Amino acid sequence: MPKSVLEAIKLGLWDFEPADVPAAEYDRTDAMPGTKAKLAVLAARVRSGLPLWHPDDRHEVDEPTLVGEAFPRRKPR
Repeated sequence: MPKSVLEAIKLGLWDFEPADVPAAEYDRTDAMPGTKAKLAVLAARVRSGLPLWHPDDRHEVDEPTLVGEAFPRRKPR
């Protein structure tokens, strides 16, 4: 039985589901969705054979960051 989804894929087991792990047995993250920090946490969980999502993970983004950096406002012509 593979330990993680990565091991399962290498074995060709495409319907693999990791074992249920109580949320109290692994850490939640406050990393904002879509950030490198959040992706690092998710990657570590996959490598460890943990569920990808924790019920108490952060789910919202900071709007000022999105507006101020990703979508700069243009001056009207």
